[in-house]
Amino acid sequence: MKNQIKEIIKNTFKLNSVNDNISQANCSKWDSLNHLNLTYELETHFDISLEPDEILKMKNLEDIVVIMEQKLN
Repeated sequence: MKNQIKEIIKNTFKLNSVNDNISQANCSKWDSLNHLNLTYELETHFDISLEPDEILKMKNLEDIVVIMEQKLN
């Protein structure tokens, strides 16, 4: 699942690569608009609906993986 999420981040933010440490703090393309785009892409790809509090918690790759695992289990 982590690799799928990394691919979604890469495509959404139009990056060449994504490492495991990617976060809002270290990725200049992770702005508020792209955060919304990322949310949409994750919801579409995994066929889920994210709650506002979950969206706010998605500040790095690891946070997203944890939230996705919780939603899908």
